Amino acid sequence: MRALLLVAAALLAPAASPAAAAPPLTFGITPAGEAGALGPTVPPVPDDPPRTLAALQRLRPRGAPFVLRLNRFFWSDGQAGIDRFAALARRYTRAGFRVELQLRYHPRPEQVGDTRAWLAFVREVVDAFGPNRRVVGLQVTNEVNFTISPDSSDGAYAGARDALIAGVEAAHAQATRRGYRQLRIGFNWFFRTDAASEDAFWGYLRDHGGRAFVHAVNWVGLDAYPGTVFPPAVAPGGYGPAMVAALRSLRRHLRGIGIGRATPIHVEENGWPTLPPARTAAEQAQALRAMVRAVDAERSPLHVTDYRWFDLRDHRTASTNFQHHYGLLRDDYSPKPAYGAYRRLVAALSRRP
Repeated sequence: MRALLLVAAALLAPAASPAAAAPPLTFGITPAGEAGALGPTVPPVPDDPPRTLAALQRLRPRGAPFVLRLNRFFWSDGQAGIDRFAALARRYTRAGFRVELQLRYHPRPEQVGDTRAWLAFVREVVDAFGPNRRVVGLQVTNEVNFTISPDSSDGAYAGARDALIAGVEAAHAQATRRGYRQLRIGFNWFFRTDAASEDAFWGYLRDHGGRAFVHAVNWVGLDAYPGTVFPPAVAPGGYGPAMVAALRSLRRHLRGIGIGRATPIHVEENGWPTLPPARTAAEQAQALRAMVRAVDAERSPLHVTDYRWFDLRDHRTASTNFQHHYGLLRDDYSPKPAYGAYRRLVAALSRRP
């Protein structure tokens, strides 16, 4: 009788929501304050490492991982780039953070299309960072589907699609060969360009990638900026639905090239820049809350495991280019309202070990 009652209770109990059944998100942020942008080059305000670390420690949730995404690591910088990012990785991992790298194709003119040299560099990067067990992710290339902004995205360079496919395969093989099991390999997608360009991009990955590529992909990143890049305007209450649309679009494209739901999605870049009077700090906080909660709600149905905000600090607060104002902090480290909003969300929603 007791067994029958237990079965009946289980049948009559309300079903858990899909989001409640999934593990909580692993959160993080881009700490650099340096943003790629369309328009004239504007130097960033230099980083102040102690103040950066202090701001990051305040965001870090108690008893949960917090991942720092290091961006603008260019192939064209060669050994100097490896040395610079190795120093950054040591700084942050010694402070207890996990690190992932955005490894850009971004070739010098004489490197364009030299796949053999590119793959040698990818393997060198794996060998340089893999021994650090807190370096947990390597994103190979950046936003290859976005072709009009060489400063921010690799799609502007010839050979970028082949660099993505071959680079992911080479990085995965090298990490496996060396036993760097914590180093997970992925690529990312910018939401979004026109339909014809998207069809061409995903069709190329399908036709030139195949099983070896699909097997090498441990995760796929989403870069989405509702109300900033696409669509340029969002109706009141529309930030959350826009993020859901971006996630669903990515999952649909992945199915089309043979990458199933078992491969997780990471939100690698999600941001909303300020530039008063049109783009206020209060609206940034509102957009952040809506977008983070929307991603959290979709983590089970779409298998989303990670979320990164872009980014910690403004590139240059005095700039008249809105693309230099993504930070939760101004370039003098004074907080915008979104800093506190993100801190509270991370504390409430983070994955515990």
